[in-house]
Amino acid sequence: MTPDACPKAQLRRAALGRRAALPEALRVHFSARLKSEGVALAARHGSATVSAFYPIRDEPDTLALLDALADAGRATALPVTGARGTALTFRRWRPGDPTSLGQMRIPEPSGDAPELEPDLLFVPLAAFDRRGHRIGYGAGHYDCTLARLRARKPIVSVGVAYGVCEIDAVPNEPHDEPLDYILTEAELIQPRAV
Repeated sequence: MTPDACPKAQLRRAALGRRAALPEALRVHFSARLKSEGVALAARHGSATVSAFYPIRDEPDTLALLDALADAGRATALPVTGARGTALTFRRWRPGDPTSLGQMRIPEPSGDAPELEPDLLFVPLAAFDRRGHRIGYGAGHYDCTLARLRARKPIVSVGVAYGVCEIDAVPNEPHDEPLDYILTEAELIQPRAV
């Protein structure tokens, strides 16, 4: 199947197009909401170590969230990517710490930053549904990571997305790991069981 014939690729492309068209005021609003809701989620779940993603292109801005979590005494981390289809590792990082470009050309913590294992993860996505399924960027890193972490301990996963990225149903497969929450600029969604 060619990438253009893949339903996930088509849904991803459409959702990213809608996301790219959002006004700057909404982006600023979501960054503030993400900060307050994210800190509240970490407190509610007693999370000691929290990871988020370094925002690229037009992704929601997680930097204020990471800063507020660190100020609240939480250990904060960013993912480090390996080969396609492998689990991420996480290294301690907070805004202002040095980064270098990783394999996917995304800023990552320096190699000498301590490795951490998060118990709360803020996960990037291109599209989502209310069942907690997501379409990422196609490398499989987060599905592998969530499966690995869930096999070791209780964790909480929060998809971070603008409401325009919601679709009726993500075509999910057995290896796809559902999210515990989806946080948008307007609501905190607790996916319903199917």
